[in-house]
Amino acid sequence: MKALLYNMTPEQKVYVDEWNKEHPDDDLETTNDELEAGTVEQAKGFDVVSVLQIFDINDEEVYQKLASYGINHIALRSVGFNIINFDYAHKYHILITNTPAYSPRAVAENTLTSAMYLLRKWGPILKNEKEDLNFIREASLMSDEIYNQTVGIIGVGRIGTAVAEMFHALGARVIGYDLIENPANEAFLKYTDFDTVIKEADILTLHTPLEPEIENMISAKQFKEMKNTAYLINAARGPLVNTHDLIAALQNQEIAGASLDVMTGEEEIVMKKFTSISELPEDYRELVKMPNVVFTPHSAYYTKTSVKNMIKQSMTDAKRVLNGQKPVYPVED
Repeated sequence: MKALLYNMTPEQKVYVDEWNKEHPDDDLETTNDELEAGTVEQAKGFDVVSVLQIFDINDEEVYQKLASYGINHIALRSVGFNIINFDYAHKYHILITNTPAYSPRAVAENTLTSAMYLLRKWGPILKNEKEDLNFIREASLMSDEIYNQTVGIIGVGRIGTAVAEMFHALGARVIGYDLIENPANEAFLKYTDFDTVIKEADILTLHTPLEPEIENMISAKQFKEMKNTAYLINAARGPLVNTHDLIAALQNQEIAGASLDVMTGEEEIVMKKFTSISELPEDYRELVKMPNVVFTPHSAYYTKTSVKNMIKQSMTDAKRVLNGQKPVYPVED
């Protein structure tokens, strides 16, 4: 197998080199570039390409050229697959696979960390200490304990299930909504409807894929229905939350805070360094000023285990396809 892995980073390259060492008949090569019309020619001579990127692959030329090179498989090193234009993928008979189970626990642990950060009011505490040298235990900084909380999960798939197990283990009441209810989860989660999760959650966390019909799933209506003491965590996809409405809800104290690993327009800031807050997009400038809001740069998944499994799972599927076997993780849209 000869594969070209786009958007390579040093931490991923460690596991690419490990794969090449363990599979001497394979040749995995890498490039720092994103897969786009200007870089697709690098794929000439390869059997398969693999990508992990934020930017959409919407140019028909990419799919047309891959097909002309004899490449009929794009192996995504991610759970999300909304960067793919499936009309073009189908037109040029290009298979799409993803890596939906590289480490649900990584995102679940990040969700738990975010919840505890917000619940224990570390944002305001650190702001007082670092900016004002204020170490007074003010009444507004009194927090609660997790076993008193109702954790509401929208999307109880692999990641949502791992989240539910963790919060249940800490004594929280856990409720969830999903189109498919798995009876195996009922030992640590109570399924209910979407509106009930919104209204009853003290900590509302999102773990759904992004589909057009659920863009802005959390917007002004939901913020008004949430408890004004509730926290929102989004470690799924940015467009699930209407950013403008989120800012308004925070400013109007309709909710108590938010943790955002993803956000609409994140491609403008993720993997970039700025010298001044004025360089940030307007929404980020508003949110970054709020001590009850925490950002992480689309890094909830970012552990050694996850990065290793992204390489291993995507390349394992690539080999299966080249050997005439069915892929483990095909994506259809």
